[in-house]
Amino acid sequence: MTEVLPVEPPPAADRELWAAVQRGDRDAFTELYHRHADAVWQHAYRLTASATTAEDVLAATFLTAWRRRSNVLLAADSARPWLLAVAANEARTEWRRATRHRRLSHRLGPAPDVDDHADTVVTSLDDRRRVHRVLAAIDKLPASQRDAVTLCLVAQVSHADAARTLGIPEATLRSHIHRARARLRTTLLERAR
Repeated sequence: MTEVLPVEPPPAADRELWAAVQRGDRDAFTELYHRHADAVWQHAYRLTASATTAEDVLAATFLTAWRRRSNVLLAADSARPWLLAVAANEARTEWRRATRHRRLSHRLGPAPDVDDHADTVVTSLDDRRRVHRVLAAIDKLPASQRDAVTLCLVAQVSHADAARTLGIPEATLRSHIHRARARLRTTLLERAR
């Protein structure tokens, strides 16, 4: 006699899960988190060049998603583009917070009786400075170009998904990216001189 195994239903689409999340379903939210947390963390890491900051951005992104669950309608079948856009905003917020903290620390001077271990972190700081220069340049782009660059070039979301998420035609999105690349190239070359 052949044993009949129960057939598991296919996983729910993000749109269905999001509808359940909007009704307060914590299990659906947990499922969305497990589906997209790695991609959001990787995106945050690319933006911040810091594993610790990427963890903070990941947490803030999903906290924002939970808090705004009733106000957000997904433009695509996947929640990932929207989550990556939120992560980019959270990364910019974190970058501004860190910049304010560095300025304050600089004004206050070094802490007394603290060894200067700058030689051990110079390489890491140089990498972070490069990333922060690029983030600062992206942050100064017009909002439409900044959103297009963040989704397509940094998060590597497809042009079609990014255009749907931003609510613009794909040709307009490509135009924003083209203009942003030219502006970033000029800005970063000027700062390098």
